[in-house]
Amino acid sequence: MKNVMSLVDLQREEAYIKELTQDRPIASLPFAGRYRLVDFALSSMVTSGIRNVGVLLPENKARSILDHLRSGKDWDLARHHKGLFYLPPVRPENGEKASDLRNIYYNLNFVENSNEEFVLLARATCVYNIDFNKVLKFHRERGADVTVVTSRAWHSDPCSGLIVQPGENGRVRDAAIKPSLKEGEYRSLGIFLMSKELFCNVVRYAFEHGGTDFRRDAILKQATGLKFYTYIHEGFAARVCSTPAFYLSNLKMLDQSVWEELFMKENAPIITKVKDMSPTEYKEGANVKNSLIANGCEIHGTVENSVIFRNVTVAPGAVIRNSVVMEDCVLEAQAEIEYVITDKEVTITQGKRLRGAVNFPVMIGKHITI
Repeated sequence: MKNVMSLVDLQREEAYIKELTQDRPIASLPFAGRYRLVDFALSSMVTSGIRNVGVLLPENKARSILDHLRSGKDWDLARHHKGLFYLPPVRPENGEKASDLRNIYYNLNFVENSNEEFVLLARATCVYNIDFNKVLKFHRERGADVTVVTSRAWHSDPCSGLIVQPGENGRVRDAAIKPSLKEGEYRSLGIFLMSKELFCNVVRYAFEHGGTDFRRDAILKQATGLKFYTYIHEGFAARVCSTPAFYLSNLKMLDQSVWEELFMKENAPIITKVKDMSPTEYKEGANVKNSLIANGCEIHGTVENSVIFRNVTVAPGAVIRNSVVMEDCVLEAQAEIEYVITDKEVTITQGKRLRGAVNFPVMIGKHITI
């Protein structure tokens, strides 16, 4: 895909996942034991052959994304020619509101100065492994002006999102931004493909006429007269923009078919920042069932149907069920958690018990001791 350049958009409404995004953007959220959400969009771009990638940084909370991506070396984007570029936000003035459209508009020179024919814009809030060569082929075969990548929702979600009604041959019959999403609807994965000329034109027109939202003002309001198509991704995809969605999507990784589709595709790995750490130690008395456990952990107790990130300690008699436990957490002896999400460096002290529900998991923030 030498004729496609890409933008990774990190500007995202975080109202429904604010417990996990107080000091990080959604794109930096840990996922599946060792990854970050941004890894999925960036890896799909790189394995599809895209070598010119711009990362649209959020107005605040950029430190974690910079620390994770660094020079882009892990994704083979630390290059003398093209590679990974950080596109900084411009501070709002005169009462302006920070928005994705504003961020794109003030970085249009990066797009205009590239020599690629097409622009692929992707939000880093979804989990997928997509070959964008197939999206480009679909786009060309249909003679499309704009192609949005969608998938069928496998669960309901309180977050707003772009919903499309696909017609014959993938032509979009109708599209709308809904305040919440229902299971079975075709929702956007935040991925748009169009020519560089059209991209610059719709962004410039939308922003200069008072627009703030790329989907609404650059796409939907200007869709009349455009050949608007949707490429439906038939594989697994998860949209992570609420705490319940984060929880359910992580536990989906315990499904072997989902795991293999995302992480075992030939010549299409999901790449992340390398961290060297010793293997997990399963001590005498450890009891582990249907769980995903990263390296560096020490397991003495019971872990069932859970996702455990790096360097977690589960003491003798401690129990973890149906939970997501992030890095450097400690469960002391006889502590028990079920339907719980713990952020980094949480300690559950001896004998404490926490229990949520599958649709309302208990959320424990960073550095908290209970």
